[in-house]
Amino acid sequence: MDIQDLISNNITIAEKWFHAFNNKDLNSLLALYDDEAIHFSPKLKIRQPETEGLIKGKQALHDWWDDAFKRLPTLQYSPTTYTSNELRVFMEYIRKVDGEQDMLIAEVLEIKNGLIFASRVYHG
Repeated sequence: MDIQDLISNNITIAEKWFHAFNNKDLNSLLALYDDEAIHFSPKLKIRQPETEGLIKGKQALHDWWDDAFKRLPTLQYSPTTYTSNELRVFMEYIRKVDGEQDMLIAEVLEIKNGLIFASRVYHG
């Protein structure tokens, strides 16, 4: 696979990520991740201080998102920009929850062998 194909594939993964997230389809979302994937988020650091913002593995990802979907049933992400190279995709999006101010978010998905093995969230 050449570099352009890898870049295109990474953007496709990002699009699938948003589709699964916004539909609260945990199985499809988790299928995009390596079994030992790590995820860092400032929201994790606040809600689960013992994690220091970092979780590892599909079960931890499942538990984190399942809790978020239950607590925030109107949570939606509106993508605005994708920037990719052959190793990662940088996503910018707007976090929307009824009753809360919209939040600008950036997230990096590190991709290897067609799966996300690391992700990092940044709040604007």
